[in-house]
Amino acid sequence: MVRSVFLYVPNLIGYARLTLLFSSCLFYTRSPMVFLALYSANAVLDVFDGIAARKLNQCSAFGAWFDVVIDNIGRGMLWSRLYQWGCFIAMLEWLVFVCTHSLGARWKVVVHETPWLVRKVMEKNFKTPTGTFAILGLHGLPIWMYAHYTNVLSHLAVPKILQYFGIAFLSSGRALCFVVEVFFIWSHILCLVAEDDNSGEAEARK
Repeated sequence: MVRSVFLYVPNLIGYARLTLLFSSCLFYTRSPMVFLALYSANAVLDVFDGIAARKLNQCSAFGAWFDVVIDNIGRGMLWSRLYQWGCFIAMLEWLVFVCTHSLGARWKVVVHETPWLVRKVMEKNFKTPTGTFAILGLHGLPIWMYAHYTNVLSHLAVPKILQYFGIAFLSSGRALCFVVEVFFIWSHILCLVAEDDNSGEAEARK
């Protein structure tokens, strides 16, 4: 049964996504157009693995974990190669991954105590205008920055004003995502402190 999970269609799509990501690395400097084609194909498949999981009733804890891991690998690779400080964005996203997925599937459950802005981003599983805006910034900003710096956008006849507008628009979405990330990191820290306090009280009673 455990082995069959690794052969679920959504997870097979995940293996293909990883292959595309690692293949794209070979063309990062040699051929920006090929890099973007491979990287974008990975992003498109990210949509289909979720559809396949629901249609085929092949949702799994491993698949949910694996999907986010692939996303973090792809964005982390791109941010780290775009800027010397890009590794800090990659580390932030991995830190959020640790903080949220220690909760399992519960991390997406929005409660009343959650700050209003975080609730607006996360409600309906990010499928609202606010949530879509944040996710678009998360995934789209590094790709847009790469296409801008490698002049791919210019070759595609995208006016400079639209290029800079895209940077500003996607940066705003990424900033919104950052607010949610900070919330989860801080919440995780508070949970750890509460556990320490409870442990200390339990020891004091003995």
